[in-house]
Amino acid sequence: MSSSVEKIKERLSIVDVVGSYVKLDRAGSNLKAKCPFHNEKTPSFFVSPERGTYYCFGCGVKGDIFSFVEEFEGIDFMGALKLLAEKAGIELEKYEPGKIEKKDRLYKLLEESTNYFVECLKKETIPKEYLKKRGLTEKTIIDWKIGYANDEWHTVSEYLKKKGFTDEEMERAGLIKKGDKGFYDRFRGRIMFPIFDTAGRIIAYSGRTLSKDENTPKYLNSPETPLFNKSKTLYGFHIAKQAIRKFDYAVLVEGQMDLLMCQQVGFTNTVASSGTALTPDHLEIIKRMSNRVIMAFDSDSAGAKAAERAWMIAVASQMEVKVAQIPDGFDPADLILKDKEAWKVVLKNALHIVDFLLNRILAEKPDDRKLGILVREKVLPYISLIDSSIEKSQHIAKISDKTGIKEDALWEDLKKIKVIISTEDGTKSTGQESIKEYNKIIRANSLERRVLGMVLWTENTASKKDILEFFKGEVKKYLDEKFLEKTKAIDENLKSELIFEAESYYLGFDNERLKADFMELVRGIKEEEYKKELSEIILEIKNTEKTGDRDKQMILAKRFNDVSKMLNNLKTNK
Repeated sequence: MSSSVEKIKERLSIVDVVGSYVKLDRAGSNLKAKCPFHNEKTPSFFVSPERGTYYCFGCGVKGDIFSFVEEFEGIDFMGALKLLAEKAGIELEKYEPGKIEKKDRLYKLLEESTNYFVECLKKETIPKEYLKKRGLTEKTIIDWKIGYANDEWHTVSEYLKKKGFTDEEMERAGLIKKGDKGFYDRFRGRIMFPIFDTAGRIIAYSGRTLSKDENTPKYLNSPETPLFNKSKTLYGFHIAKQAIRKFDYAVLVEGQMDLLMCQQVGFTNTVASSGTALTPDHLEIIKRMSNRVIMAFDSDSAGAKAAERAWMIAVASQMEVKVAQIPDGFDPADLILKDKEAWKVVLKNALHIVDFLLNRILAEKPDDRKLGILVREKVLPYISLIDSSIEKSQHIAKISDKTGIKEDALWEDLKKIKVIISTEDGTKSTGQESIKEYNKIIRANSLERRVLGMVLWTENTASKKDILEFFKGEVKKYLDEKFLEKTKAIDENLKSELIFEAESYYLGFDNERLKADFMELVRGIKEEEYKKELSEIILEIKNTEKTGDRDKQMILAKRFNDVSKMLNNLKTNK
C-alpha cells in the first residue's frame, strides 16, 4: 500500500491532480482557486506545490492528492488510490483475499455480477432486440456494461456463491432479498443497467422489465447500500464530469435510456437523475464542475411535476437554470432516435427558467386578472430564490415589459412570496432552508477569516510583530477602523483555530509575500462591499423611478458612478 502511494505521488503532483478538476491561478509560489467544496465568490482555496498540499481558508478542508480526490469524487481511500493509480499509469499491488475490506468485497461482488449479467444478455434475443430498437449501438451496450438478469429466482446468487461470496454480502450489495423461504434474487427478467460512482466503480443497478404486466414496475433500482446512496448518485457522471467542466454546463435528463442516447450521439456532458427525485446533493455534484444546467425532462404529466420540483431546487442552489423544450409525446431518447439534429436544436434553444415559465403563461393568452395570478404563483417564486438583487431587478423589468404589469406591483407581490420545497422524505421547508439541510455551512466570511487570522498570528508571534503595523495600516486604509475590534470578540477556541490556519499556510513566507497576500485579501473585502453597495443603489433607483423623485434619482445616479469608479480603481490597483 505505502509503496503504491509513494509511486503515485512521485508521478502526480498536487497541481496535476487539483488542476484537472478546478482552474488554478498563480499566487506567488502557490496557486489559488475558488474552493470546490463550498460556494464562494473570492478564491480562498490555495495549493502549495512545494508541500504537495491544499488548504481552504473558507471551509477548512486540507490534505494531499488522495484526500482531495476522496472529497471531490465522494469515494473512499481505496477508490482514490485506484483512480490515481490509473491516472499515473501504475499497477496496484495485489492484495490477499483475507486482507480485503468489506467494502472492497462488495465492489468485487458487483463486478462479478455485472460480468454475469453481460454474459446472460449475449444469449438472449428479446432484450437485445429491445435495446437495438431503442437505438443503442453494440459499442454503447459494451461500454456501459449493460446486461440481463434471467427470469429465475436464484441464478445470480448461485453464481456468486461459486465465486466465494456469502448471502450476507449479496444482501448488503442489494442483489438478493430475504423471504419466507430464504433468500432470492432481487432482479429477475430485467435488462440491467449498472450504476457507477464518480470513480467509475459499479455500486448499484437499475433493472428495466420487459414484462407487459401492468402490476410489474417498469424500473427496479437497487436499495440503499453501503456503496449506494441514491440522493448522491448521478447516472453517467463518471463519464460526463470532464465534459461538464470543459463546456461549462450540464444537461440533466431523467432516465438511463435518455442518458445513453445523449452520450451515444456526442452530448458527453449529460447526466441523469436515474428515476429518483432530484436533490440538492445531486446539484452539488454538478456544481463542482459548472454552475449552469439545462434540464431536459419528459413532457408528460409525471415528468412535468418532477421538473417543477427540480427547477425550484436548482434555482435555490443558485444555479443558472435553463429548460429544454421537448416536443409533446417525446422524451430525449425518442427524439434523438428520430432526429439527433432536432435534439441539438432543442438544447440550443433552451430558455432561462424565468423566460420559459413566462412564455408558457403568455401562450395561454389569459385575461389581465388571470395573468397577474399566474405570474404571482408560477414565476415570482423562482425569482424570490435568486440571491442577486441585480438579477431580480432584471427579471422584474422583463416581466413588466412583457405583461404590462407595473413593476411596483410585482415587487410588492415578490416580498410576500415564501417558497416551500418538499424534501424527499415528505417534509417541507423554505427554499433556502431546504438547501442548507444539504450543503455545508460556511462558518465565516472566508476573506475576513483570513485577514483576522493573519492579524492574530502576527500579534502572537514575536518574529512577525514588525509587520503588524503594516497590516493595521492596510485595514484602516481600506476598511472600517472598527474592523480590527472583531478580534476582541472572538472566543479562545476560534482564535486558536484562526492562528493555526494562518501559521499552517504562511509559515516560511517572507515579509514581502505576507504583505502582498494581506493587501490582496483586504482589497477583496472592500471589493465585495462596493459590489453590495452598487446592488443596493440599483434597487433604490428602481424605487425612485416609481415615485418620480427626480432629485433623489440624480443623487443616486451620481453615487452609482462614484462607487463604480472606486471599484474599477480598486480592481486596477490590485
